[in-house]
Amino acid sequence: MTHIAGKKIAVLSTNGVEQVELTKPLESIKAHGGTAHLVSPEEGQIQAMKSDWEHAEHFDVDVALASADPADYDALVLPGGTLNADTVRINEAAQSFVKAFFDAGKPVAAICHGPWILTEVGVLAGRTVTSFPSLRTDLVNAGAQWVDQSVVVSNNLVTSRNPGDLDDFNRSFLELVAGGESS
Repeated sequence: MTHIAGKKIAVLSTNGVEQVELTKPLESIKAHGGTAHLVSPEEGQIQAMKSDWEHAEHFDVDVALASADPADYDALVLPGGTLNADTVRINEAAQSFVKAFFDAGKPVAAICHGPWILTEVGVLAGRTVTSFPSLRTDLVNAGAQWVDQSVVVSNNLVTSRNPGDLDDFNRSFLELVAGGESS
């Protein structure tokens, strides 16, 4: 079992996040001894979705993005959900927050539409990634090599395609946070 006791992980999301892509990583982080904070441009609560059409549960925001400091965290998770990912990727504060994790060499995990913000922050050149298929062209145009696999680990970045890949996604991310292989 992978232990990440003492590790503090930011999960950056806003309204429209795919619920299972938020809840499963949160549960996995906590189950393995880590602390997870839901960081959001919103304050109070965010509305999760089941797919892109059905409203799901609301979740309490732990830290407003405006006051979040990347230095306080050991790693970052970027859940998907089309609405969430599209909103987050054009938010300049979110871009700065995400870029700081890459600049510091900290593990980042992005699933489904979550990698979309990576096209905005200039970190994809030379990396192999996967995502929801509709992001392929955007990721390739930003310099990544895109592959259709359940999970890809490339230079401290873990990516996966969709909720069906969550087991592989969570396992690979937790191994990376625990100090496993980063290539």
